[in-house]
Amino acid sequence: MGRAGKGEQDAPSRKPVVWLHGEVRTPPFTPEGRQEAGMLLRLLQEGEQLGMPQAEPLPDVGRRCGALRVRDAEHNWRIMYRIDSDAVLVLEVYSKKTRRIPDKVIERCRKRLKQYDATARATKKKQSRK
Repeated sequence: MGRAGKGEQDAPSRKPVVWLHGEVRTPPFTPEGRQEAGMLLRLLQEGEQLGMPQAEPLPDVGRRCGALRVRDAEHNWRIMYRIDSDAVLVLEVYSKKTRRIPDKVIERCRKRLKQYDATARATKKKQSRK
């Protein structure tokens, strides 16, 4: 009778990543930057709570929202996200050029979350009627 290997037995479950906007690819990310972004997203999928310097909370966008901080060659990337019970939502990926997050970016993220939440509610409502 076979046994599960240590890696299989202890492998954490991962939430899926749902991309509402943006992508992480080369270019514009360098291969190293893309790898760092992937590692940070994987940690979020596995339930890790990230803090500075890898991530910053963003209560201005919404509850459970934050931004991954990826330093890459000449760019400082931000990957805006929200952690839900069933998924990690990616709201925006952009190259940070100023100290503050632009108001346009915050508004776009809020709008995407509002649309996502409305669609999720409508889907649940439909399923409950069946």
